[in-house]
Amino acid sequence: MVRDIDKTTSLHLNNEAQFLCFRLDAEKDAQLYGMNIFKIREIIHYDGEVTEILGGSDGVMLGFLSVRGESIPLVDVKRWLHYNANDPSRNLTECSVKDDHNLVIVCHFSNHSIALKVLKIERIIHKNWTEISAGDKQGINEEGKLSAITRFDEERVVQILDVEKMISDVFPSLKDLDDLTLRCIEAIQSQKLILIAEDSLSALKTLEKIVQTLELRYLAFPNGRELLDYLYEKEHYQQVGVVITDLEMPNVSGFEVLKTIKADHRTEHLPVIINSSMSSDSNRQLAQSLEADGFVVKSNILEIHEMLKKTLS
Repeated sequence: MVRDIDKTTSLHLNNEAQFLCFRLDAEKDAQLYGMNIFKIREIIHYDGEVTEILGGSDGVMLGFLSVRGESIPLVDVKRWLHYNANDPSRNLTECSVKDDHNLVIVCHFSNHSIALKVLKIERIIHKNWTEISAGDKQGINEEGKLSAITRFDEERVVQILDVEKMISDVFPSLKDLDDLTLRCIEAIQSQKLILIAEDSLSALKTLEKIVQTLELRYLAFPNGRELLDYLYEKEHYQQVGVVITDLEMPNVSGFEVLKTIKADHRTEHLPVIINSSMSSDSNRQLAQSLEADGFVVKSNILEIHEMLKKTLS
């Protein structure tokens, strides 16, 4: 546990991250994909039974597997990349990962456990967030399934998956629950501006719905660098009531945003709320040590409502 906290602290305080890189196809030049190692619980070759779901297993979800007594949904990542929310019943069998060995990445993020079927693990890469660019600027991210892109080596790039988008696609009923929850929260009376830093299009849409329902003014930025530039330009910080920031972002991470704001005498009083799918104890403890005013598991509507009501009152 202590080692995990030390590793987390070292990476975040240096504006760095590590990504597990994998492929979905056997071709030598197959595209590489990646995800943050802090969202990964373990990697296994699963040889147990996969429990099929109602409606068959020709969609994104293959069924449920059992890992040490825990039932976990199994998602074919290649199928998900071909999935279209406007045609949810499409048969995706032809888009499957072609592998009989069931190489599975077991993940935990946003309070959800999910197993991802992939073809082959490459290796872990260590990157500074300044070496990572937004996925939506590469012309390869029409449905917002990629949050970022970075170099694997001199010849190849890695596309970082937007796992928040994956969760919303695999569990569409969660959106219905969010919509129901939004109907139950009351507006907050404040003229202060909310600044949001979030690179996931899916997560940003949820945050925007929340602040719009609360009838609050806001500006959203795709990374921490753009938020900080705006905050200190023309003394905009005088109009700002709260900053809500993700942790994983190209250029400048959420922890770097938090450190910068709290270290500057002009903004040290400004409330900063961390909104992240990486909800481990080590991340929470680091956020607390850097004087974050709140930590929300992305994006818990009621928790965000309560924190905004508290900080803006």
